[in-house]
Amino acid sequence: MNIRTLRSDQIYQKVAQASPGEKLELFRNEMMAPFMKQWQIQQIPFRAEEAHGFDVITFNSMMHRSPDQITRQIAPEIELISSESFWSECEDAVKKSLHLFVEHGIELPVSDYLFTIQLGNPESRALVINEGYSGFGGIPGFIWGTILPNEYTIPRMKASLAHECNHNVRYQFIQWDHTVNLGELIVSEGLAENFATLMFGEELLGPWVTRTNAETLNRRIKPILREQLQLTGFDQFAPYLYGDEIAKLQNFEPVNMPYSAGYACGYYLIQYYLRKIGKTIFEATITPAGQILEEVKGFWDEETIISG
Repeated sequence: MNIRTLRSDQIYQKVAQASPGEKLELFRNEMMAPFMKQWQIQQIPFRAEEAHGFDVITFNSMMHRSPDQITRQIAPEIELISSESFWSECEDAVKKSLHLFVEHGIELPVSDYLFTIQLGNPESRALVINEGYSGFGGIPGFIWGTILPNEYTIPRMKASLAHECNHNVRYQFIQWDHTVNLGELIVSEGLAENFATLMFGEELLGPWVTRTNAETLNRRIKPILREQLQLTGFDQFAPYLYGDEIAKLQNFEPVNMPYSAGYACGYYLIQYYLRKIGKTIFEATITPAGQILEEVKGFWDEETIISG
């Protein structure tokens, strides 16, 4: 297994020193180009044919520092993600996460992986709602972390990367296409967060779970989501997964759901499944959502107890 780290801190330092006219292409070629295969899979143009068209830079700048924001003024931010210990911890999280699947008998079809950590855009409301950190790992072979670096987020990056590695493994076995439904996303997020807590403990459980209490989960979230599991179309199921506030930011119709409703529901649904079936998180990660949901019908009627 070949796991490569793209040291974004070094790229940020170069871009910060570059002249305004050089920043864009320097950033595109050094930060975006190594992920070319991902952009092709996502059908995002690497370079817009016209000056104001949509491309990887436009897409990336929605949640991350754009090239023109990478100046000497953000040197303290860059410094916070420049230590050898930070990158070593992140790399260890990715390596350990992926190797654990192999150790548990899961033969991974993908052998080459690339990961990096990007500075988040402090003006991204979605990132602020997520308490300053996030990630993306849905395209096999490519893993991203996003961070507004501070004392709270930096220790949590390793758990976020473990979460994304779980997605990365799952989607080597589960086909993602237009038929993907809300049930799959709830299961997927539940698997990823349970894997992250297995790796690094419940003290690093993400806010997408911890901010939901038992009353909200049992009375408000579960009765609605159980009826929407077959819902397809990202614009249709995203509000149930992320909640109304983030849905509105994405110009989706709100559905009266609290923050990260689908994530919290998925976390406890997968805990129920693992207890009931006795499978490991490794086996469960590559199990189709339909099979998991068939086994957890009792979850929807049982009161979920949230400790702490």
